[in-house]
Amino acid sequence: MSSRQIIVVGGGAAGFFAAIAAAEQGAGVTLLEKSARFLDKVRISGGGRCNVTHACFDPRDFATRYPRGGRALLSPFQKFFARDTVDWFAARGVKLKTESDGRMFPVTDSSQTIVDCLMNAAQKAGVKLRLNCGVESVLKNAAGKFELALSGGEKISGDKLLLATGGCRAAAAGQLAVSLGHTLAAPVPSLFAFQIESPWLRALAGVSLELAEVSVPAAKLRERGPLLVTHWGLSGPAILKMSAWGARVLHDLNYHFPLLVNWLPALNDGEIVQQFQARRTSAGAKLLVNVPLFPLTSRLWEQLVLAAGIARDTRWSALTRAQTHALGRQIAHSEFSVTGKSLNRDEFVTCGGVTLGEVNFQTLQSKVCPGLFFAGELLDIDGVTGGFNFQAAWTTGFVAGRAMAAGA
Repeated sequence: MSSRQIIVVGGGAAGFFAAIAAAEQGAGVTLLEKSARFLDKVRISGGGRCNVTHACFDPRDFATRYPRGGRALLSPFQKFFARDTVDWFAARGVKLKTESDGRMFPVTDSSQTIVDCLMNAAQKAGVKLRLNCGVESVLKNAAGKFELALSGGEKISGDKLLLATGGCRAAAAGQLAVSLGHTLAAPVPSLFAFQIESPWLRALAGVSLELAEVSVPAAKLRERGPLLVTHWGLSGPAILKMSAWGARVLHDLNYHFPLLVNWLPALNDGEIVQQFQARRTSAGAKLLVNVPLFPLTSRLWEQLVLAAGIARDTRWSALTRAQTHALGRQIAHSEFSVTGKSLNRDEFVTCGGVTLGEVNFQTLQSKVCPGLFFAGELLDIDGVTGGFNFQAAWTTGFVAGRAMAAGA
């Protein structure tokens, strides 16, 4: 065992991976977690299944899935990437499977499998695991050691310090980094759903589409993908991606803005009108609300017809030119007023954190304070949904852990 003592603050995915990587190289590692349980975010992620990574094995392509930090991750990805993640877990008895959208989960479909694997690996490597150990303050003494004051009054010291305390939901969460000379990019929410008050939309809670297009003209944002109607408004991958890429500008708009939805983005305006004409011919005697355009659900179609101002008893043969225009516009350009955001508090991702220019991404060591390292969401790095945030945690944790053990 090395005499070099490493302290890791934060018992989440990034902290655990860093602690394991360092301990497996022979370093003495103590991992501190302020709460009563390790790896809580891993437990609840992916609906309790844990979306470990994404089946994209080109680092440059993978890096495009990060609204912030993608370029910085290119160097760490050369040392530990998605394929390495798959192999790492497989070597420890956990096989991953790939779903149709590229997300990768344990074959057990249980996040507990990942939690158990990480716990076992940490214990096998000799990591000293401590719960209920919040860090009140840290300073670097004249001898170059880090002295930490813990919440219970205890003081401990180490040669190297890694901060992996998670996203800065509030600036105070990054205060340890700030106290050691770092600056924070202002934290704002990322990956959130849109609150919309529209009664007819909320009446459709549970309706989903495989493909829709959403846009916010005021922010020059546009995304395509699956869309889900909720009791509060709109969610699903298209909305979550937009919230990630537009995190700062939507924050600046105070989460109040007009949102346009194209329910049938595979068809242009002319093709939609052609579909209407075909139904006027083939189903002229039938009620408009009873013959939806594919692949719209009957519930959604009925609400679109009514929202266009067309009476429920209107038949296809009676559809006027003005009604054709109104319905076509409702399908391709439904407009809603977004009045706020909805967050899953547990799976919440933050845009913001330690400024990337202050970190050497060859090692994840601070450029400001030698011996200090970072990993995970405390950095100003965040990815879209689909396993990208976990991969950033594994990658930065692994590189930082190895670098600390090597005495970088």
